[in-house]
This record gives sequence, structure tokens and C-alpha cells, in this order.
Amino acid sequence: MADDHPVYELRQYKIVKGERERFMRLFDAAFVESQEAVGMRLYGQFADLDDPDRFVWIRGFDDMAAREKTLSEFYFGPVWQAHRDEANPMLVDNDNVLLMRSPGVGPQPARIDGARDAGMFRRGASPGLVVLHLCTLWKDPADPEDGFARFFEHEVAPVIEAAGLPVIGSFVPERSPNNFPRLPVREGEKVFVWMTRAADADDWAIRWSACRHSTAWRALEPRWRDAQERSPQILRLRPGIASVPR
Repeated sequence: MADDHPVYELRQYKIVKGERERFMRLFDAAFVESQEAVGMRLYGQFADLDDPDRFVWIRGFDDMAAREKTLSEFYFGPVWQAHRDEANPMLVDNDNVLLMRSPGVGPQPARIDGARDAGMFRRGASPGLVVLHLCTLWKDPADPEDGFARFFEHEVAPVIEAAGLPVIGSFVPERSPNNFPRLPVREGEKVFVWMTRAADADDWAIRWSACRHSTAWRALEPRWRDAQERSPQILRLRPGIASVPR
């Protein structure tokens, strides 16, 4: 792909025990508008329902050059400098980061950026549930002819959506070198990420079960399972206070 495509960071943080809500309040108050003011876009911040110490968030950039520029402006700028001594002690680990891009099939860029889903994180909206699936694969998912991303978009996603679970985002690794090494990322990973949403945990469980018991799913499941090195990481996420693509 050309260098001028949008890129995203999927960031999973381990928070000091008992401090996640305080960290999320600080994040909302200090780090949302200030990052967007320098040109980033924040697509969601989330609390993991199954791990009280996990905080997940997604931000995006126009391209890799914009990533380097805006990260430099933010992390060397006045807001981060003013609040870093409050934020950093609440972080056990913040290096679980994937640099991602749209798969290059289906709607462009990744559908989390689509207007039809922009309201899902808006302040005051019903928060619902976002479920993120991180699939670890044997092969690079972005092969244009026979990659997992193409398989997902053309065969898997329609079955998931038929069960009432909209695919609101899908991502493959961005292979450009990390151009802001002050913030480490997981490089060389063969992963595919997709996201859906539901009214709540029960609603998702019912629809996901119905999907996986459908005739259509059973037909594609052998290829689905064979492509994956291990069981996917599934994060059931509660949208946080801001989580607003402005």
C-alpha cells in the first residue's frame, strides 16, 4: 500500500490494581481533547469486563508521517508534561500495542471510521458492549489473493452480521517501522483484529452462540480454525466516559 493511508494503534494497558476508574477519569479529562487538538483521532476507550485492571483504547492517524508529528507534539507538549507524573504511576505496563491499518478490502478505511457507527461511542449515548477479537494467525492476513482478511470480509463477516452482530472495525498489522520509538509496539505480529457491538453481554452471548451454531458458520469453521495458531483473544469491553470520534 502507499504510505498515505490511515493507521491505528490498538493499546492495551495493565493498570495498578484498583486504579482503573481513576486512570480513565484522568484520561477523559486531560488526554482526549488534547490529543485530538494536535491531529489524532480517538475512536474508543474501554474497560475490560473480564479484567478489572485492563484499559483498552484506539487512536488513529492520517498516515505514518502524521503519527510521528502528532505523537511528538503531544508527548513533548504541555498537557502530557503536566499530567505524566499523575498518569505513569498508575500504569503497570503500556507496551502491549499493535500498529494497525485497514485490511484493504471492503469499506475504506476500517469501518470503525464510518459515519454509520460514529454515534456508538458518543457522550450520553447508551454505552452497550464492544467485543474485540484478536486472532493470532499462521500466515500474514493481508495477502490480497488468499489472505485471512479477504476470507473474513467476503465469507465470515456476512455470517456474523446475519446473526445481528455488526462488524464495526477490522484491522491488519501496519508493516511500516515504528517511527516514534519512545512508544514501543509489537512488531512482526501475524494478527487480525475485528470488532462488533451488542446491547450488553447477554445479547452478545446469545447472538454469538447463534452465529456459531448456524449452518453457514459450520461450513466455514474448518478454514477459520485452521488459519489460527491459537484461540483468539476476546475482549468484552465497556465504552468509557469519552470514547468519541469527534
